[in-house]
Amino acid sequence: MQTLKQKHRPFCFSVKGQVKMLRLALTVTSMAFFIIAQAPEPYIVITGFEVAVIFFFIILYMLRLDRLIDCLFWPLLVFGLLAAVCCIADGALIYRKLLFNPSGPYQKKPIHDKIVLQ
Repeated sequence: MQTLKQKHRPFCFSVKGQVKMLRLALTVTSMAFFIIAQAPEPYIVITGFEVAVIFFFIILYMLRLDRLIDCLFWPLLVFGLLAAVCCIADGALIYRKLLFNPSGPYQKKPIHDKIVLQ
């Protein structure tokens, strides 16, 4: 009887659940410190993606979807779609930036502008 209760214990109260919650809290804290310290944007974005992945796995375990679905390939589909949306948004922002500044950050000048007449 004791083993049945142990087996069906909710995820939030298990050791595995507590460790995952602690990891999520630590990652959110590190992202907050990156934002406060004005770290380079890739650090913040990567930490944000890690927060999202940990959060989605916690939701997966809390809803017990890992036990309901035999084939656990659907998180790859969800994260793949999320990555595709982020790539499309990134491409749209780059396209918009290039429309406003078509020459790019390194504008080429004609050679006669570089020659100093004496």
